[in-house]
Amino acid sequence: MTPQHDRVVPPTSGSPQRGLPATTFGVLRRDRGTLAGATARVVGLSGLAGLLVTAAIFALAWPVFTRMRNQRVWYQRVEDPYLHDHTDLALVALGALPLFLVLLGAGSAALQSVCSRAVADGSRELPHAARSQQAMVPARLRPVLAVYALRSLVVWPLPLLVTAVADRLTGYHLDTPEPLERGSWPHTLVEVSPAAAVFVAVLLRLALTLAPAAAADGLGPRAALRRSWSLTWTRAGAPRVLALALPLAALATGVFRLVVQLALPLRPLVRNLLEPATGNFFAAYYAGILAPVVVGILVTAAVTLPVACTAFAVLHDRLRPACPERRPSPATAR
Repeated sequence: MTPQHDRVVPPTSGSPQRGLPATTFGVLRRDRGTLAGATARVVGLSGLAGLLVTAAIFALAWPVFTRMRNQRVWYQRVEDPYLHDHTDLALVALGALPLFLVLLGAGSAALQSVCSRAVADGSRELPHAARSQQAMVPARLRPVLAVYALRSLVVWPLPLLVTAVADRLTGYHLDTPEPLERGSWPHTLVEVSPAAAVFVAVLLRLALTLAPAAAADGLGPRAALRRSWSLTWTRAGAPRVLALALPLAALATGVFRLVVQLALPLRPLVRNLLEPATGNFFAAYYAGILAPVVVGILVTAAVTLPVACTAFAVLHDRLRPACPERRPSPATAR
């Protein structure tokens, strides 16, 4: 009698399953025209919207720039050195930060929808004509946007709240004495609590990394968060998510630093153009500081977001259950 072996179920495509990097770059190569066009539109529109928002913020903050200019003129008149206080500008920047995060989330959601659709079409081995017809179907942008919003509400309130409480208990405040004695163990615990909160937030962010891909795959926002959580906290899921997230984060950081360094000549160029036009040195100075950062963000998004969105969509496709929830058909997606 011949020995029995465990039967191996062949892949549905009839060919051995390729590795995650090979599959990701295969999708990027196969649908390079569609993905490149979507990336150019998303990054271009996001950059234009960011430029308009930045101009509006500078206009709203113009009284701050005017006060800084007047103080500089007065100090020069009395021949004293002037060190400007940028506290008001920091508050303006913190208030404007959510607007730029919304722009970044909207662009990421749009690209995630396109990349997930490309991965799904490739896994179903649709012919080119069918893929072209599917490309005209509106992307599931609303659920993916909702996932980004819900994930932010889950991940970031904890470190922000802990940081604010720790600052009140251990920071320097002229109007109130310190509640905790410096050097005591409660003071030390509260002082390091923001780092612990950030670590917990990073773990939550990793656990919910696959949620946008799950939403683009057909799930609702809360179901997508639950699926990402269940897929990540497994023996196969956690190391794969970590092994994918770390190189992508390193790639984004490296590209951003390189592009910002290459774009540093924009600082004097923007400052020299805006100072005569506005008559305000400080407005031109801060606009010059922002210019290389904006270029770095846009180039980094154009280079890394298609790769990251496609890779996480492929990973979600590999880790999802054998009988996933039914995806909406093209007829019901309209």
